[in-house]
Parts: sequence; structure tokens; C-alpha cells
Amino acid sequence: MRHSSGEQALDPVGYDAELRRHHEVLRRAWGVGLHDHVLDIGCGTGRTTRDAARTARAGGALGVDVSAPAIERARELARADGLGNVAFEQGDAQRHRFPEARFDLVTSRFGTMFFADPGAAFANVGRALRPDGRLVMMVWQSAERNEWDVAIREALAGSDAPPPAAEGPDPFSLDDPPAVTRILDEAGFADIAFTDVQEPVYYGPDVAAALGWVRGFTSTREALERLDSAAAARAVERLRETLHAHLSGDGVRFDSRAWIITARRPG
Repeated sequence: MRHSSGEQALDPVGYDAELRRHHEVLRRAWGVGLHDHVLDIGCGTGRTTRDAARTARAGGALGVDVSAPAIERARELARADGLGNVAFEQGDAQRHRFPEARFDLVTSRFGTMFFADPGAAFANVGRALRPDGRLVMMVWQSAERNEWDVAIREALAGSDAPPPAAEGPDPFSLDDPPAVTRILDEAGFADIAFTDVQEPVYYGPDVAAALGWVRGFTSTREALERLDSAAAARAVERLRETLHAHLSGDGVRFDSRAWIITARRPG
């Protein structure tokens, strides 16, 4: 997750609003059927899981995430929606013991880029798919193709020393189609395909809201913490100006590029 605070990361409006257009593209790619059983990897607070469950009315959906607070919030929202065919479990999909050959579809909205061992993770997920079951996931393309990442990093760096590369999980780790194809092929998947997605991310209705949202990103917080107070203040002002430059009647938006990656477990 790209937000540093649990509260922001669990915001059921902010993160889903940021990715609203991506979510609709992913839903169109799902092809969820009435009787399908769906596994949602990195489900967060469960928007994708709940939407899958609504379509798979005679089947169901299971959402998995490493964050216990996110899973608890997902359960609360599912109860509020009156959904009886959805469940949530805390766990790392790389090691989680899924029922074998149980699911018709494994999906993820930006939740598969952070595996320590992606080969092991996708092999584990693949075993949870029934024969001819499908994988449909959305991941970011490279950082340089994502305006939101380039613009924020440039604003934070400015004329001050550029911040070193962020440590920890890489949100762009699945950006390279040949490399991802090799990973999925070795994990036992077939018919691997990539579809280009170009939709804007939404950071809020105005600059103040967008600044609060972007300052919650882990990368933003870490970059500001590396600066002294004066340099940090200048960086925040540059960030504010960058957000203002992207403000329109539809709020603050940045261009982004993603992949929808589809694959199949052979029968």
C-alpha cells in the first residue's frame, strides 16, 4: 500500500476514488459469472471483493490482505452491504494456504506487485485456481510512464538533493511484460497477455485535499523526513504548486499507465 498511515490506507472513499476509473476497467475485464468463486489478492478494504461477490451471486468471493485493520474494515463494509457470499482473511498470498483448485478467477487491483518471491506467490495462487481458471490482475507500468510518480518525485526533489530510491516494496515490480511472462510461465500459467490501460488517478476535489492525500504516501513521507525543516517546507510548497497545475473542474488528476495482465491455469 502506498499510504503511510493506517487511517488513510483504510479510507473507504479516498483510495477507491483515486482508482475509480481503473476499477471500472478491471471490472470489465473480469468476466465474473453467476456461479463463479473469486479470489481477490491484496483486497484492502474489499471494494473489489464486494463487487465480485455481487456479480457471483450463486458463487462467492474471498478477499485476502496482509493488513489486519484493512480486513476488519472490509468485513464491516460487507456486513453493512448485507453480502452473505463474501469473506475476508488476513494473510500473505505468497504463503497463505488456499483451498486447492477452488477458484474460477483470481483477481487483484494493484495488490500483486509487492511479493518478496513473485514466482512462489504466483505458483501458490495458481494452485488455488481450478483447471482453466483465470488470472486477471492490474499492475502499474514503469515509473517513468506514470505522471503521478514522476511529478511528485520531481516536486519533492526540486533544487534540493534528490532523495535516494525508496526502500522496501516496489510498486513497479511487475512493469516489464517479458519478465512477468517468464514468472507466470514458470508458475504454471498459460495464455499470458497484457492490455494497456491509460486512465487518470484522482487525488481529491481541490488542492488542499490532494495535498493531504499525497502527503500520506509512504514515499512522500520518507522523502520529507530525509530533508531538514526548511527544505521540507520548500518541497511541500513545490508539491502544492504541482497539484494546483493538475487541478481542473474534475479535481486534481494525474495521468497514469497500467497493465491488465490475464492468464489461465491449463486444464
